[in-house]
Amino acid sequence: MSGETKKLFHEISNLATEQRNPNSTDIDYASTVEILKIINDEDKKVPFAVEKEIPYIEKAVDKIVKSLKKGGRLLYFGAGTSGRLGVVDASECPPTFGTDPEMVQGFIAGGEAAMFVAQEGAEDFEENGAKDVLAAKVTADDVVCGIAASRRTPYVIGAVKKAKELGATTLYITCTPRETFNVEEVDIPICPYVGPEVVMGSTRMKSGTAQKLVLNMLTTTAMVRLGKTYENMMIDLQMTNKKLVERAKRIVMTITGVDYEEATKHLETADYHVKSALVMILANVSFEEAKERLEKADGFVRRAISGK
Repeated sequence: MSGETKKLFHEISNLATEQRNPNSTDIDYASTVEILKIINDEDKKVPFAVEKEIPYIEKAVDKIVKSLKKGGRLLYFGAGTSGRLGVVDASECPPTFGTDPEMVQGFIAGGEAAMFVAQEGAEDFEENGAKDVLAAKVTADDVVCGIAASRRTPYVIGAVKKAKELGATTLYITCTPRETFNVEEVDIPICPYVGPEVVMGSTRMKSGTAQKLVLNMLTTTAMVRLGKTYENMMIDLQMTNKKLVERAKRIVMTITGVDYEEATKHLETADYHVKSALVMILANVSFEEAKERLEKADGFVRRAISGK
C-alpha cells in the first residue's frame, strides 16, 4: 500500500459517515420486520439532526434570497447520491415556483450520465469541480452550495474553493459533526449529523434523507421569501402538464371563491399566469393593471391586491 493510498484509507476510516452502527450489528440475522424497524428507528433521528442546524440554514436562506433578488443564482455541486439530490431539487424549482431554469442549477461529478449510472473516479479530483464552476461562469452574485455527506469529496471541495476564489457565497451541506468541518473556503457549513448508517457507509440512507430535507428548506423558504406563494399555496407554478393546469384553476378557485368556469376564464385572459389572475379577481382590475401592480409589489400578490 503506497503512502498516498494509506493516507486515504485512514482518512475514510475515520469519517463519521463510515462508522459502524451498534444498533444494526445483527441485521443480517434479523427478520424482515425487524430490519424495517431498525431502519425506521434510525430514520427518526434525521429531522432532529436537521433541527439543530436551523440557525445555519437561516443564514444560508438569507444569502440565497439576497443573491436571487439581484439576479444571481443558486448552484449545487455534488457527487453520487448528494449530486443527484442537488439536481433533483434544482429541477423541481421551475415547475413548482415558475423560476427560470438558470436560477437554481445542479451539477454532478461525471455529468448527466452520472444521474443514472455511477461514473467511477469522477469525484476524485478537485480540478473536476473547479472546471465545472468555471464552465458555469460563477460570479460574485452567485451562491454555490457543495453537497457531500462525508465532507471530503474532492470534486465538491474543488468546486467550492474555485467558487470562493471567484467571489461567490459558499455553502456546504455535510453529515459530519460541525466540530470536524475544515473547509476554509466555505462561508456557511450546514452539518446535520445523523450518526452511522444502518449499513456502514451507505450514505444514501440517513445522510441522503438529511440532505434532502435541508435542500427542501433552502429552496422552499427562499421562494416563499421571494413571493412565490400566497398563504401556503404555490402561485408561480408553470403549466407544463394537464395536472398543473387543473391545479392552477383549483388554486384560483380556493383563494378567490370563483367557480371553475370563472377561474378558467381569468387564467386564459392572464395567459395562465396565476398571480395575475388572482390580482385581477381580488382587486377587480385588468390584466395590464394586475401586471403593473405585481411589478411594483416585487411579485407579492397580497401587496399587489392592496396597491400599497
